[in-house]
Amino acid sequence: MMALPEVMKLALEDEDEDERGFALTAPRKRAMRPRALIIRVAVALMAAIVAAQAATVATLIAVDRRRRQRSAPPSFPHEELPETRLNGSALQIYTYGRVLYDAMLEAIDSATDSIYIETYIWKADEVGEEFKRRLARKADEGVAVYVIFDEFGNLVVPRAFKTFPPNIHTLQYRAIRRPRHLLDPRRYALDHRKLLIVDGRVAFIGGYNIGQTYATEWRDTHLRITGQGAAALAQAFVDFWNRYGPNDDQLNRRYKRGYDPTLMVRGNDAMRLTFPVRDAYLSGIDAAEERIRLTSAYFIPDHNLLEALKAAAARGVDTQVLVPWTSNHIVADWASHAFFTDCLRAGVRIFGYQHAMIHAKTCVIDGQVTTIGTANIDRLSSVGNYEINAVIIGQALSEQMERIFEADKTNAFELTLEQWKARPWYVKASERLIKPMRLVL
Repeated sequence: MMALPEVMKLALEDEDEDERGFALTAPRKRAMRPRALIIRVAVALMAAIVAAQAATVATLIAVDRRRRQRSAPPSFPHEELPETRLNGSALQIYTYGRVLYDAMLEAIDSATDSIYIETYIWKADEVGEEFKRRLARKADEGVAVYVIFDEFGNLVVPRAFKTFPPNIHTLQYRAIRRPRHLLDPRRYALDHRKLLIVDGRVAFIGGYNIGQTYATEWRDTHLRITGQGAAALAQAFVDFWNRYGPNDDQLNRRYKRGYDPTLMVRGNDAMRLTFPVRDAYLSGIDAAEERIRLTSAYFIPDHNLLEALKAAAARGVDTQVLVPWTSNHIVADWASHAFFTDCLRAGVRIFGYQHAMIHAKTCVIDGQVTTIGTANIDRLSSVGNYEINAVIIGQALSEQMERIFEADKTNAFELTLEQWKARPWYVKASERLIKPMRLVL
């Protein structure tokens, strides 16, 4: 019979300790070996996928840079359309940046009481300087001038340009202002809105940022609202300023928005986790009976938006989507490509815009309902950033928007399922690698 110390010695030889200091017997050790192996394989596989994604992105960026160096000057069709009226408001569409900027500067020059301007990007170029000069002049005349621009969107803009005279009230919106904000996903929202409101009576909303490139090289869509419909946009600016602006510089003005079912403003609020712009798109697509004309600078729909478009096509709605074939974000382009097969198989028609960047964010339903604003069909706009869109129910404006869509198609090609299926295997592989990145695009 073994002595007690010898028995204990043999038992200890079959034991080990886990990371918590508890003994592991030999059977438990053998059971954990496959588990540890699976974890190591999974980690290695994930690392390989991330590396492949990084290599793919780097290659795409390099190719895009070479393409830009060789590309011809941007060109695209555009026309000036007449103003339309809707109840107590006059509506004017702009599809060419230089014409829009002239109208915005004219409105600024006419201000007698207040100017509110908000933008995602404000370039330090000739156009950007001109806006600053006109605003400074009105501030010197005693007009209350309030400026909001996004900090992240203007990271590459010189610090000196982002400094305004003391008599211009300025808010550089910063999403994360304290270390604890890093733990709050809502704080990663950017201010992607583009607004100009003068005297609470004239308002501009749409996709145009401020800069020389956008004046002549990009195709975008903006809307001017003159009259009672401008009040809702003025109040949207005031609400944003009072939430994120200085506590000692609050805007005490209130604008009577009223209720006009034919002209509504929908704005995403990241802190409240409310995203009515996305809801407006879903409601419009679900209600469509005849045709949908959707233009989006970045087309990376979530599951519900994609299914809504496919369902519309399935029930016989003529569903057409216009996207830039080569945008200013090549990774977003390739992420959008992953959705084309599903769309084409479902009967959704895809048109690739050429020869210029189309940055518009618009949709027309059945020639009756139109939305124009700042929200793209991607995750960042749908459930992320601060966005704002106008929703107009009116045949006159919708007919103009459909006319613009048809003109844009003359600068685009229609993608067929046969063409898309015939693309090279390495392109398909790259798209599969990029597709998971849609969650952050």
